Amino acid sequence: MMILTNFAFLYTSIQERLELKLFSHGRKVHSLGRPVPAIEGLVVGTRLSPLIACSVDTGDRGLLSSFVKRWHRETSSFHLPVGELTITLDNVSSLLHLLVVGDLHAFQPLHVDDAIQMLVDLLMVSTEAVRAKTRQCRGPYIYERRCQAGHWTAAARTYLLHLLGCTLFANKSATNVHVVYLEALRDLSQTGRYAWGVAALVHMYDQLNDASISSNQQLGGYITLLQVTNMFFIH
Repeated sequence: MMILTNFAFLYTSIQERLELKLFSHGRKVHSLGRPVPAIEGLVVGTRLSPLIACSVDTGDRGLLSSFVKRWHRETSSFHLPVGELTITLDNVSSLLHLLVVGDLHAFQPLHVDDAIQMLVDLLMVSTEAVRAKTRQCRGPYIYERRCQAGHWTAAARTYLLHLLGCTLFANKSATNVHVVYLEALRDLSQTGRYAWGVAALVHMYDQLNDASISSNQQLGGYITLLQVTNMFFIH
C-alpha cells in the first residue's frame, strides 16, 4: 500500500467546494445493540455479525470531502498528486471481515406491490401496516426498526435488514431502508454464502460516483469503510 506522508494538499482546495454532508449511521448500529440470544445464532450464521462492531459514529468531513473531490468515475479511483489509490476488495475483507469470494445476489428493482408482499411474507407484518408505511416512504422502503415480528426467523431478518441499511447499503435517508435487500435474507441458511464484500464495494463506488458530481453536496454509503480506508492511505 502506498504511504503518503504529506496530506496538506488535500485541504488546499476545500474552499472551492463545500464540505460534504455525511450520512453516517454508526449511532443507529450502536443503539440497536447486539441481537438477543434467541436470534444470535441466526445472525452469526449469515456472516454479517462483524458489521455490528464496525461502525464509527461520525466521519471526518474535511478529509472525506477532499478525497471525493479527487474521485474519478472512469477509473473508480482517487487521483492524487502521488498517484492513484482506490478501495479494494482486500481492504473490504481485511477491515470488515466479509466474504469477497462467494455467490453474488442480483438485487432487482422492486415494484411497490412486490415489496409489500415480501414484507408480509418475510417479516410477518400486516398488509395494512406495510401499505401505510410504504405510502409514507413514497416507494419500496420501510422505516427502520418499525417492523414487529413474533417469529424468531422474522425477527432475525428484521435485525439484519436494519443492520445492512445502516452499514453496507446506507443511503442518504435518515430513516428508510430499501426492501430489495430483504430478498437476500429470505433463506438465512444461504445468506452466509453471498459475497457481501463485493456488494459493499459496488455500493460504495456508486455513492462516490454520485458525490463526485460538483452539484452534489451529500455522500451516502458505508462511511466507516471509506474513512478507515483513507486513514490507512494516510498512515
